[in-house]
Amino acid sequence: MSNILEKIVSEKIENIQNYKKKFSIKSLEDIISSYKNYLNFKKKLNEDKVSIIAEIKKSSPSAGLIVKEFDPKKIAREFFNGGASCLSILTEEKYFHGKLEYIHEIKKEIKLPVLCKDFFIDPFQVYLAKSYGADSILIILSAIDNILAKEIYALANELNMSTIVEVHDKKEAEYALNFEKAIVGINNRNLKTLETNISTTYNLYEILSGHPQPIISESGLKSKKEIEEIIEKTKINNFLVGESVLKSPNIALKLREFTQISLEK
Repeated sequence: MSNILEKIVSEKIENIQNYKKKFSIKSLEDIISSYKNYLNFKKKLNEDKVSIIAEIKKSSPSAGLIVKEFDPKKIAREFFNGGASCLSILTEEKYFHGKLEYIHEIKKEIKLPVLCKDFFIDPFQVYLAKSYGADSILIILSAIDNILAKEIYALANELNMSTIVEVHDKKEAEYALNFEKAIVGINNRNLKTLETNISTTYNLYEILSGHPQPIISESGLKSKKEIEEIIEKTKINNFLVGESVLKSPNIALKLREFTQISLEK
């Protein structure tokens, strides 16, 4: 399989240029200053309980079409009722069929912090994400070089946004320790091959266990048993779930299987 990550990133450049034709940074700053509904994403993951970041997406390169009758606001309400701590909203348009507008529309109704889940390759996107109501952004270390990652991270901090620095291998995990204020997400899915392996969480936690901010296990989590085992072996209590819950006939009920897991033995 070709490197899907490289393909997405290369095509993202044109998408960003289109937004730059519509918005100046000054216009985005004006929108941001007038927006009154920002929430603290990282604070919700620092609570002494199992925290689930529930992901809203219509499709993905690995799974294809996930939700046929896609209503993001309805899904967000189900996630809220199921006890989600935060929402992750896919905004990449071509491969995940997402939209930035979903963030704005959902935050009108649902009082949960939102991660703008996209491929951040330009600092301009940080302003753009926040202007639509995002509380957090994602930095995928395998998608950009270290200098750009630091630049995007610094700007997110300046704009009082939470940052998730996402890692896939030991080298990235070691570098992520430099982002002292960032949440670190361990993605069990290799974005180059799209293969998923839960052992990634166990392997990289050994490197990240001393990080002062929350750590998240992401992707491929299908059962309560898997999450309980990760909690027991790593002390991670934050998880990003999407496909396994979205495909359930009762989204809120399925999510509650995860959100009601106790940290007490």
